[in-house]
Amino acid sequence: MKAGFIGTGSMGSILIEAFIHSGAFNPEQIIAGNRTIRKVELLAQTYPGLQVARSNREVAAESDIIFLCVKPSELKTVIDEIKEDVLPTQFVVSITSPVLIKHLEGLLPAKISKIIPSITNYVLSGATLCIHGNRMQPEDKEWLENLFAYISSPICVSENYTRISSDLSSCGPAFLANFIQSFIDAAVEATGISSEEATLLASEMTLGTGKLLTTGGFNPISLQKRVSVPGGITEEGLHILNEELAGVFARVISATHAKYEEDLEKAEHRFT
Repeated sequence: MKAGFIGTGSMGSILIEAFIHSGAFNPEQIIAGNRTIRKVELLAQTYPGLQVARSNREVAAESDIIFLCVKPSELKTVIDEIKEDVLPTQFVVSITSPVLIKHLEGLLPAKISKIIPSITNYVLSGATLCIHGNRMQPEDKEWLENLFAYISSPICVSENYTRISSDLSSCGPAFLANFIQSFIDAAVEATGISSEEATLLASEMTLGTGKLLTTGGFNPISLQKRVSVPGGITEEGLHILNEELAGVFARVISATHAKYEEDLEKAEHRFT
């Protein structure tokens, strides 16, 4: 099995490194290309055996599964470049959420899936969102999801819920990190605790909380109830959060969906 990557920017390189670290692929099984070839050369230096492609067509021609890890504005150009080299037996995986399955299937003869990764996949954790095209047979879906199980928890979602699912799984780490950093900054300013110590405490808390919510038998509501004693300190803090954050995430979701609709419209224009 040869895996090809077109695009080795932030998410493309994360996927390559995660697949290698997890043992899903050996470096020798990977061929990668990028507009800035130096980025691929650096990956090849880090992972000897990884093949540096000099063109996108080379990636397409030599791969069993092709990962399209480019910006929405670049995807149509890449597809037009490689479509003559793509075969019905190949898998094509796009990580670009605004480009719909129907757009991809309309231009490429391959088995198509859209997989939305997360930065958490870098540490072999978190979710990957799986949206499969009409040519994907049950055994194809199982194989692809088993591949992503090396680096994540694959979760099948409806394409209609791509944006909100991505908000929670892919944008969520940045939103959560923003909240945590604000908590750290407030702790440093109010008490004089060092930023390093506050960051360590908050980071370990976040790790432990994630475990409680995934394997510890808690959900967000039951965890709050377990930690919060009536009339206690945690309850006082939760009162403030409930007051100050009321409506914040509704506005966040409204903003991300508005941007997504804009991106969908642009993608529709490019592909039709």
